[in-house]
Amino acid sequence: MNNFREVQNSVNSNKINTLMSAIIVILILILTLQVWMMYGALNNALEDNQAFAWATFGGSVFLFFSAVFLLKYLPERPKNLKKDPNNQYE
Repeated sequence: MNNFREVQNSVNSNKINTLMSAIIVILILILTLQVWMMYGALNNALEDNQAFAWATFGGSVFLFFSAVFLLKYLPERPKNLKKDPNNQYE
């Protein structure tokens, strides 16, 4: 059985784009949840509700590690692309 990275690199480019778009959307949602949790934690910490602040800190740490784990599934850049000699930005 092939490993995940070999199979991922050999699939159609449309599937790679779909996978990359889905992962990026999930990462944006995780980041949005972290900002929302930070806002709630700061408001509750200012009202001396430390238990809620620590609970949201734990949830934010969990979301951070899940986002780092998802970065593993981002596809690699294709290496066999031909470079255009007229393009100065490559």
